[in-house]
Amino acid sequence: LKPFWSGRGLRGTPVLCFGTSPQAAPMAPKKAPAKAAVEKKVDPATGKPCTFEELAETYKGKYKKAAVKAYWDDECTEVKSKAKAKAKAEPKAKAKAEAEPAGKVRTGKDGGAGVLGKLKSYKGCVIAEYIWLDAHQVPRSKTKVLTARPTKVSDLPVWNYDGSSTEQAEGSNSEINIKPRALFDDPFRGYPHVMVLTDCYNAWDDAPAIGNTRAACAEIHEKYKKLDAWYGIEQEYTLMKPGKVGVPPKVPFGFNADGSEPAAQGPYYCGAGFNLAIGRPVADEHLIKCLEAGIKITGVNAEVMPGQWEYQIGPCRGVEIGDHMAMARYIMYRVTESHNVVVSFSPKPADGDWNGAGCHTNFSVTPMRKEGGYEVIKKVCDAFGKVAAEHIAEYGEGNDKRLTGKHETCSINQFKYGVADRGASIRIPRSAEKDGKGYMEDRRPAANCDPYRVAARVMKTAGECLAEEAKEEAKAD
Repeated sequence: LKPFWSGRGLRGTPVLCFGTSPQAAPMAPKKAPAKAAVEKKVDPATGKPCTFEELAETYKGKYKKAAVKAYWDDECTEVKSKAKAKAKAEPKAKAKAEAEPAGKVRTGKDGGAGVLGKLKSYKGCVIAEYIWLDAHQVPRSKTKVLTARPTKVSDLPVWNYDGSSTEQAEGSNSEINIKPRALFDDPFRGYPHVMVLTDCYNAWDDAPAIGNTRAACAEIHEKYKKLDAWYGIEQEYTLMKPGKVGVPPKVPFGFNADGSEPAAQGPYYCGAGFNLAIGRPVADEHLIKCLEAGIKITGVNAEVMPGQWEYQIGPCRGVEIGDHMAMARYIMYRVTESHNVVVSFSPKPADGDWNGAGCHTNFSVTPMRKEGGYEVIKKVCDAFGKVAAEHIAEYGEGNDKRLTGKHETCSINQFKYGVADRGASIRIPRSAEKDGKGYMEDRRPAANCDPYRVAARVMKTAGECLAEEAKEEAKAD
């Protein structure tokens, strides 16, 4: 026997063996290592079994590998050994929601409760403020959580509220549906949250609810859509000192602390400085918030009475003017919440030798904006005069206190129009006379007017006038 070296034993101790050298001994054939079984699981999004590598390949480029691994560990189920797994395919929305990192904002159509119930976290959800007008055209709102950020109105669901609390339904049958009509960014909560303008319909018959004047406005503009009506509305408002909760305030913000009246109006219009531009922080914040929301606001100025301001909405086309006016008013209400003032849209917020507040409505249709449009403007003004009372009925409550013939108004009992005349019912800008085309300004609507009703009445009169003219021209030919 010859000794031979056999390496090291336990703890590295050298081992010396006796016997036949291993080089001379025949060796038994080695067995191939058993092939490890590859684990398969069922992907709940497809209902099909797959390996992790196959799963990772499927979602490559869509989700990070760590997210796919978490999905594999937490959601994919074991394949049954003796029968085909009866895995029920789940919506793609779930697979996406589970695989994405928590907090990532999705975009598109809201998934509703069916998707919310499957989410592990609501961190990536979006807040939508649904806004509607009550029976008195005052904005109301409530908040809804969505599964995704909407990119268009059709991504938003119809919602509902208790109409008995807004004077739009009886308590025994109170459900009112609100249908999304316009989408805005939320300037208070910031991205990715949104504000949604809606209009109201009875849940029991789908008829426009009390206070829904948008439906009729949309209908009349659809009828005369070839005229392509444009509007710009100058919304005047007055900031007031807070009084008792729920009671309309009586004292303008620009009046003295002891309740006495300030110096006569004159220096306040477009003024600057302490005790002149009273309420500028509110006006400025409102302007910025409206721009952030995507509202078509084009300017702001201090008005004639202290604490009175104006902002301009438009140009807007058709029913859009009502949508942007409603949202601008809503934002104003929200802004004043943090400034310890109350906004009033009353047409005569203070008795005495003080200006009222209006909603001068600038209007044009395609024939007015073309060559020869000045003559069209005058024809439409004549048509307005024939139905002056019908227009006044649509232009706001309490307007008789404002349209007195004083303070840049024409008497409510008169109708007249003229170029650059701010004491007329309708003012035609000097530029329209000079250029031979342009627009007209109806100065009669009150600050508290319903812009949908105003636009509908303006469009009806203008549309009927121009349609009649077209008929007469056709007969002459």
